[in-house]
Amino acid sequence: MPPKRSKDQINAQILALCQEDGATKTRIVYQVGLNFGTVRPYLARLTEKSYLEIVQSERTTYRTTEKGKKAMRCLVRIEEIYS
Repeated sequence: MPPKRSKDQINAQILALCQEDGATKTRIVYQVGLNFGTVRPYLARLTEKSYLEIVQSERTTYRTTEKGKKAMRCLVRIEEIYS
């Protein structure tokens, strides 16, 4: 069984996934390995802190903001230090 991920690791994974073209909630759930109930608070917190922006089009997409990219780099750096 793989070790449990921290909230920071999950946040960094979500921010990394949403960087380029953004990602739908379904894509985030499957690629980050969460379920729909678990992903809601992460997305709410990341959008509340302006790390993600919601792009409304045919589908709702989440995209990492510049502030989010900076936060992601910091989270990755912290992970490197501790591992």
